[in-house]
Amino acid sequence: MALFRISSTKCLTEVHQRFLPAIITCVRNISADSTDLKAILADKIPKEQERVKNFRKAHGATKVGEVTIDMMYGGMRGIKGLVYETSVLDPDEGIRFRGLSIPECQQVLPKAPGGSEPLPEGLFWLLITGDVPNQQQVNWLSREWSNRAALPGHVVTMLNNFPTTLHPMSQFSAAITALNHDSKYAKAYSEGVHKSKYWEYVYEDSMDLIAKLPVVAATIYRNTYRDGKGIGAIDSKLDWSANFTRMLGYDNEEFTELMRLYLTIHSDHEGGNVSAHTVHLVGSALSDPYLSFAAGMNGLAGPLHGLANQEVLVWIQKLRSELGDNASEDKVKDFIWKTLKSGQVVPGYGHAVLRKTDPRYTCQREFALKHLPDDVLFKLVSNIYKVVPPILTELGKVKNPWPNVDAHSGVLLQYYGLKEMNYYTVLFGVSRALGVLAGLVWDRALGLPIERPKSMSTEGLMKAVGYKA
Repeated sequence: MALFRISSTKCLTEVHQRFLPAIITCVRNISADSTDLKAILADKIPKEQERVKNFRKAHGATKVGEVTIDMMYGGMRGIKGLVYETSVLDPDEGIRFRGLSIPECQQVLPKAPGGSEPLPEGLFWLLITGDVPNQQQVNWLSREWSNRAALPGHVVTMLNNFPTTLHPMSQFSAAITALNHDSKYAKAYSEGVHKSKYWEYVYEDSMDLIAKLPVVAATIYRNTYRDGKGIGAIDSKLDWSANFTRMLGYDNEEFTELMRLYLTIHSDHEGGNVSAHTVHLVGSALSDPYLSFAAGMNGLAGPLHGLANQEVLVWIQKLRSELGDNASEDKVKDFIWKTLKSGQVVPGYGHAVLRKTDPRYTCQREFALKHLPDDVLFKLVSNIYKVVPPILTELGKVKNPWPNVDAHSGVLLQYYGLKEMNYYTVLFGVSRALGVLAGLVWDRALGLPIERPKSMSTEGLMKAVGYKA
């Protein structure tokens, strides 16, 4: 029986005005305090589905941008043709994760006790929900990933049987593919689950995969470069990064802090880069998250993408071997001109989108200034930073003469003893999972279809624009 009755529309409006703010505050508090990430998504997704539906209804035929012949031959750069929710790369501002810059993320995301760098768990929460998490939510995520981290026996056996001469990224990709044996999404799909539920199973697979990646990666590292002995048990009291560094065999809090920063800033870089786009593309065929992510990792392994940080370090070491540790700026300039005149590029400089110093480079430089200001390689990188942009500007052929993320990361890893360059892209891959898998959950939540752009032949393009050779 009703306790009271609203007798008029006016009275109802007055009740709304009086109590609605308190109700909204209460709901927000419940959401802010909840650590049930899946329930939070279940609340957000229908609202976002409706928002996108209304937007498409109103503007489905509206044109966005124009495509030029150069764009089509130039790797589709600049073509606006992809929806990707978790991050946006602005040419002048750099990466923004759900609207927040890297310095803003460093300020607002929760940190480990006594730490100063953001926890990757906090960034994942931000990427997948759009909300800045509190400490309780981040702690829940650390425990949840710890609970899901165990590898199936067949994957452990496979990893232990790989020859140490097999590239770490090949081992990484193969292990991720083999994990699809236990895909909850693939099982649910085979049983005929309704498409409105796809996102729930993609979420479960993504959570399992993110949890297991440090174990896979650490096993590869120990087998390939160390004694091959077991990596030890996951400690549910530690965060994701701390467990990872312990499994790698490093017990150094500074290195763990570096890994927290590294895994955060390498996580996402909007949807058009090779690894992110590949995960989205393969996932659009309704392949499970394991197969989709493995495909993305095969793209990340390329020298024009994730392998670039290794190439930077090789080049820096070549410079160092020729010029020594205390090379003057003039000698560095001569070496750079020699590199350019030989038809090579300066690795670590330039970016397909950015037109400024990569904020990911900047935050790594700040870490180095704080923790290793006198390191020889860091000083060399700093010297190069002073010299290269003016030379590339003078050359006049480079749209962005500034350093990108790869120009710095290898030097930091070298300092703390992780010197095996072939392994660096695996670290990149562990991080990249946070962004692309959060994006994959939203791909299925929004019901995005299989991706199938229209291609044209050169002959067809010539006819379309009236060109006669």
